Amino acid sequence: MKIIIAYIQPEKLNDVKQSLYAAQVFKMSVTNALGCGQQRGYHETYRGVDIEVNLLKKVRLEIAVNDDFVEPTIAAIIKGARTGNIGDGKIFILPLEQCVRIRTGETGSEAIG
Repeated sequence: MKIIIAYIQPEKLNDVKQSLYAAQVFKMSVTNALGCGQQRGYHETYRGVDIEVNLLKKVRLEIAVNDDFVEPTIAAIIKGARTGNIGDGKIFILPLEQCVRIRTGETGSEAIG
């Protein structure tokens, strides 16, 4: 079992969701996030004052999958999120020690579904 955490551009969320659905991955958590990477933000003028904005809007996806779904999930995220420009995002794959479905008490791979 793995947990896949991806940071993507907010406008690419629908494309990523469609790619994940096509790869038979339907369960995910989505949250808004702020961060910066290589693009290092940008300068903006607000009421005549120059402001440096270095925390940019991102979307964080968390997807728990069984081992045989890891590669299809990563490929689907890349397919939906890639533009070829700096700021497309990052994917982190972490081992998932245990999963418990609260409703039934199932654990492990059965709890992920």
